[in-house]
Amino acid sequence: MLPSSTTPNDQHPDAQVPDALARAFLRTLAQEERRKTKLKGDLGLDCDFDLESDDPVERILAQTEGERKTEHVPIPADLAAVAVLVARAIEAEDGLVRRLRREAPVVITTTHLPDLVEPVRDVLERCVFRPGVRAMDLSGNRAVALGAKQAGLLIRDGSHKEHRPDVGNLMVASALHARVPIVGVAPDPTRQLPRDLLRAAEHRIVLPGLDQSGLDLVIEAVTGGCPTRRIDPDLVRTVDIADLPIAFRGAASPDACIDAVARVMAAKADYFQTGPSLEELDGYGTAKDWGLALAVDLQAYRGGRLAWADIDNRGLLLSGPPGVGKTSFARALAKSARVPLVATSVAEWNASDYLSGTLQAIRRAFAQARAQAPCILFIDELDGISDRAQIRGEHVQYWTQVVNLFLELLAGVEERPGVVVVAASNHPEMIDPAVKRAGRLDREIAIKRPDTMSLARIFRHHLGVDALAEASLLPLALAARGKTGADVEAFVRRARGAARRAGRQIGLDDILAEIRQGRLAMSEASRRRAAIHEAGHAIVSLSLGHSAIVDLSLHDGGGEAQFEPPVDGAATLPKLEVALAMLLAGRAAEEITFGDISIGSSLGSGSDLAQATELARNIDLQFGLGKLGPYYVDPTDSPLYLAHGLVETVAERLRGAYARARAVLETQTPALRAIALELAEAGYLSAKDVDRIMLAHAAPAHPVEMPVPALTMGAA
Repeated sequence: MLPSSTTPNDQHPDAQVPDALARAFLRTLAQEERRKTKLKGDLGLDCDFDLESDDPVERILAQTEGERKTEHVPIPADLAAVAVLVARAIEAEDGLVRRLRREAPVVITTTHLPDLVEPVRDVLERCVFRPGVRAMDLSGNRAVALGAKQAGLLIRDGSHKEHRPDVGNLMVASALHARVPIVGVAPDPTRQLPRDLLRAAEHRIVLPGLDQSGLDLVIEAVTGGCPTRRIDPDLVRTVDIADLPIAFRGAASPDACIDAVARVMAAKADYFQTGPSLEELDGYGTAKDWGLALAVDLQAYRGGRLAWADIDNRGLLLSGPPGVGKTSFARALAKSARVPLVATSVAEWNASDYLSGTLQAIRRAFAQARAQAPCILFIDELDGISDRAQIRGEHVQYWTQVVNLFLELLAGVEERPGVVVVAASNHPEMIDPAVKRAGRLDREIAIKRPDTMSLARIFRHHLGVDALAEASLLPLALAARGKTGADVEAFVRRARGAARRAGRQIGLDDILAEIRQGRLAMSEASRRRAAIHEAGHAIVSLSLGHSAIVDLSLHDGGGEAQFEPPVDGAATLPKLEVALAMLLAGRAAEEITFGDISIGSSLGSGSDLAQATELARNIDLQFGLGKLGPYYVDPTDSPLYLAHGLVETVAERLRGAYARARAVLETQTPALRAIALELAEAGYLSAKDVDRIMLAHAAPAHPVEMPVPALTMGAA
């Protein structure tokens, strides 16, 4: 029993809904089940009782159980549910019940889910038409002559290539001539039923979702009694028809059925499972802001306070490297919004051997989402859907149909109210551009690898509140610099295993060992040099008004100073020269403190020296602010210009920036040493920490000008 998922049924607001047609359908099905049971008994096909009467154990049980009572003949749960939904869809159309029994209407039925097509056929054949009227299958290739005591059924689930609008129209014309009821059934009639049947349709009905009162009717049909409690409405919305036989198997009473459904759905619904909500997650930046705003909107939409058309966050493409938590984001978003998560992937769609199976899988995913709306439809590995412009050879037709169907379903945002599509990709550049157009996945957010403080909070999440409760997790975050949330989970999991096998509680050293995997930490001398280097960047940046500091950190491979993006289209030459000084400030700080410069700041294309050289070169060759004046040089031609005298110009600009940085630092040596000392001890300093130390130790700021007359723009 799940007390949190069920409440007394007398509170149910739909208790007064008559459902007269649904009850009539269920009585019809019950009568047929009783006839089947009686027929089996008459034919001797059901002889279990006779066999049991001769069994010694059964005779013992019979003495304790007393006389057998006449048992309720149950209707299969899935068939009963479909009967309720079909009845409600028909009853919603004024006069349709009478027309189906007395006249010759043409009706289109949308099931959304392919799995419901055959059960709907069963209900139509057994319950909908007048007694004595035989339903004839119109799905073949030959015309069928229909008589007065017949009705036509055209059933398509989209699994065959013939299930398209241009096939079957001659059959439809013949059936229309007979003046009998005709019902077409498909998950997506517009794409799967004959064109002429759609044109002739007088009624279009859609199977609704199952609610509490419908579930009560199903339980009564299965057990013979009505439940006294109701299930959590959020759980009811996630019920698939196929879940009911699983839930009701072995349930002995109506209330036991309610409890069974609650258990099955709670295990199935991702947003009810344990796990963090979006509010609890770190490292998602803009994506988290987007998700929290959407969660508020979906709550308002569910409460009827906001129209679907007024929700702007209806589609999102999440990009980023593997392991940054794109799938975790979708789960947390669904939990925060208190809506179901329908998760699928392009790999799952492509699991079928044939194109028809792939197309059906795509339709099924969107149909399932429509049935559970409002919900989040999460599509993983979206880059598996190829860009049509890049497809070549024999696969062109296959992928074109796949992409076209996906785009059609994605664009029909008004046809799927309440369904928010969130897709994930490691390679967004490989996705067809049409997917990212307005009205589809028109918002793309790149999830970056978490920063130092986010990593520390992610470590805390995976460790829990009790493990290492008093320890600072910054050393772990610094050692794991550049790693993802998935990496952190693996580090903690493996460290727990190592500690458990050693018979002790998990410690920082266990996790550090997993992070480093044999890699040595920096020596004390290297750590002090790296701290001086990063402190130099910070002081020159603050002194010259470069850009805001994010943080300073030391890790096993060296140090890092992070700043807000300093250069944009509004940057001027003075701003660029300040950036050059900041980039070279780490080298200057080392020379002032140690008397020499390490090569760490010049290793690789991303090093300080490489960035400074590129910026100095661009000032002359791309930005039009250097010796050549307003002149742009194509990057492919840059080596030619550098070979003809501009190398010395670039070098002189760098020497001037270096001298400027050194001049600043020579006036701020107390602050340089203080920042470096705290950074070496803690391994991490926030922008506030740096400001605090500078305020306590900084010398009065004096502008340091290092003019280089020969570099005046346009000078010879």
